[in-house]
Amino acid sequence: MNKDYTYAVARIRSRELALLNNKDIDNLLNARGYDECIQYLLDKGFGDDGSAKTDASSMLSAERKKIWSLMSELTDDLSPFDVFRYNDDFHNLKVSVKAVTRDVDPQNMFMENGTTDGEKIYDCIKAHAYNLLPEHLQNAAQEAMTALLQTGDGQICDIIIDRACLEAIMSKAQQTNSEVIELYAELTTAVADIKTAIRCEKTGKSLDFIQRALAPCKTVNTDMLAKAAAKSLDDIYSYLSGTAYSLAVDALKKSPSEFEKWCDNKLIDSIKPQKSEPFKIGPLAAYIIARENEIKAVRLILSAKLNDLDLSAINERLRDMYV
Repeated sequence: MNKDYTYAVARIRSRELALLNNKDIDNLLNARGYDECIQYLLDKGFGDDGSAKTDASSMLSAERKKIWSLMSELTDDLSPFDVFRYNDDFHNLKVSVKAVTRDVDPQNMFMENGTTDGEKIYDCIKAHAYNLLPEHLQNAAQEAMTALLQTGDGQICDIIIDRACLEAIMSKAQQTNSEVIELYAELTTAVADIKTAIRCEKTGKSLDFIQRALAPCKTVNTDMLAKAAAKSLDDIYSYLSGTAYSLAVDALKKSPSEFEKWCDNKLIDSIKPQKSEPFKIGPLAAYIIARENEIKAVRLILSAKLNDLDLSAINERLRDMYV
C-alpha cells in the first residue's frame, strides 16, 4: 500500500490532542458521581452534538460513530480499516442467524459500525441468499445456519462465526501491508484463542471442539494450545510460558480481565511510535485503536459510577492511555 496519507496524518495529529489522557481518567475516577462524570465528558466533547441523550450508552455509541465519520473524511477508501469493523459485521451475522432460526425480531440488536448494514445481513440470512452477503461473511453464514438448524447448538454456531471473524481479520490485515494493522490482527486473534482455550478447559470441552474453535495466527500454535486446553490450566500456562505471551501468564492466573488489560496495554505501547510517522496509514490505525481503548475505559468508569462499585478495583482494570 503506497498511498500517501500526509494530509490525513496531519488531521489526526490535531485530533490526538483531544484524546483523554491519564489526568482525565483520574478526574473521572475522582468525580463525585455518575452525573459529574457525564458532565466532564460533555465538556470534553463527548456525545452527539444537538442530542438530548446524555446516558452512557448513547454517548459512547456516538463516539464510535465519530471515529468512522472522521475516517470517511480523511480517506475515500475505508477498506484498509475493515479489520476494525469486522467484529460488528460478525456480531450482526450471529444476531441474524439466531433471530432467523428462533423466529425473533432482531431490532435494536445490531451493531452500527460494520462494513455492511445489519438489516441487509438479516435479510440475506432470512432468504438463505448467502451469495448476496459480502465475501467475508458467506461461508460462515451458511455453515453457522446449517449447524444451528441441524444441531440446535448455539455454541457450535458461535465458534463457527467467531473463528471466521478472526480469520477474516487476519486475512484483511495481511493485505494492508501495515505493521500496525497486522499487529492489531495478530494480537486480537492470539488473545481470543487464549481466552477461548481457557474457557474450553474450564467447561470440559473436547479436543475436537477446541481445535475447531481456535483461529490460526503466527504467535500461537493452535494445535499445541488446543492439546494443552484439553488437559489442564497448568498445561495452558506451561505452553504459553514458551511463547510471546509468557509475561501474560501471571495476569492470566489472576483473572481474565487482568489478561485483557495486559494485552491491551501491550498493543497501546506497541503503537505509540506511530506518533512520529508522518506519511503512512499507521497513525490513522493507531488513532482508531486509541479511541476504542479510550471508549472502553470510559465505559468501565461510568458503569462503576452508575452501580456504585469500588473504584480501587476499577482502577486496577483500566488500560494505559495512548497520550
